[in-house]
Amino acid sequence: MEKTFNIILTGVGGQGIITLLSLINEAALIEGNQVRSSELHGLSQRGGSVEAHVRFGKEVFSPMVANGQADLIIATEATEGLREVARAGKQTKLLVNDYFLAFSDQISKDGVIAKLKNFKNELFLVPASQVCKDKLQNEIVCTVYLLGYASNKGILPLKKQSLWQAIKNIVPEKYQELNINALNLGYVD
Repeated sequence: MEKTFNIILTGVGGQGIITLLSLINEAALIEGNQVRSSELHGLSQRGGSVEAHVRFGKEVFSPMVANGQADLIIATEATEGLREVARAGKQTKLLVNDYFLAFSDQISKDGVIAKLKNFKNELFLVPASQVCKDKLQNEIVCTVYLLGYASNKGILPLKKQSLWQAIKNIVPEKYQELNINALNLGYVD
């Protein structure tokens, strides 16, 4: 890949952001890219914000995505996705799981979704948690579903085969089938 591709991953503790980061890193390496990434944990073990950056391409020097430079923001929680909109550039695409974690009585899911829909660039608002809960009885794999969805829609330049191999390389064997099923679900929509 000639151009460096920049991704910001965001969500809350326990949603699998770090696993998602590892899978993207591995798939990008499988495809022969140079990869740099960084993870930022707040109070992630208590449901606090988690953010990770990954950059891959022919030559990558820094792991951090500069403001306005993200090609893709993947948010596993709607409020966290809204928080990242301020850092988006003209080329940024936003993929958001419509899952909502109520942090306050003053913020509603409908309000957050309405604000997200004002995003001027391409917005992909998908019910990843609900799909995985309904079809796989496990919503934690929504991150892998989002990965498949992004690849399927062409907003993440990584091939399905590379993502599949990344799961085989990273995920413990007893969870591989579940994760591969989640990845495949992302290619259905």
